[in-house]
Amino acid sequence: MRPEVDPTRVKLFLEGLGRAARSPGRVYLTGGATAVLKGWRASTVDVDIEFEPEADGVFEAIPDLKQRLDINVELASPALFIPVPATWRGRAEWIGTFGKLDAFHFDFTAQALAKIERDHARDRADVNAMLASGLVTRTGLLDGFEQIRPLLVRFPAVDPASFERRLRAVCAPHDDPTRGGPGETLG
Repeated sequence: MRPEVDPTRVKLFLEGLGRAARSPGRVYLTGGATAVLKGWRASTVDVDIEFEPEADGVFEAIPDLKQRLDINVELASPALFIPVPATWRGRAEWIGTFGKLDAFHFDFTAQALAKIERDHARDRADVNAMLASGLVTRTGLLDGFEQIRPLLVRFPAVDPASFERRLRAVCAPHDDPTRGGPGETLG
């Protein structure tokens, strides 16, 4: 079993991918990799990535980078688990350029919606952190859900009614005035 990944090793991974890229491309980080780079977690089990467009040479570099940095790498994004808002690319946050590779955080609204749908304890903590830091808002989450609602039929593992209930619980007004704005946390 590999040790958890800290921000330094995520950055070294991006640098290695950038050196390997022989053509322009983009890599999107999601999940724990986003959490450690944004600072609400100290470490993560793996680095979840998606390429779009794929740069030549990056897939060939991943096995060596995994071994050398002693990290787990998963090809994963919110789009594997839920439909994502059509505007996700434009809302991705730029991390930096590494060689010919531009690195971004996958759209935070899509990440939060996927975490709300999955509903694991760590996911709930991540959504709390995203709300507290202002990366997502209650209104943005509700709007994002309305954008993807018609597409949920394409994801048979997702129960739309349960997903919406969890989302509405996250976005419900609370009696505590300290939880009414961007710093609101899950109940």
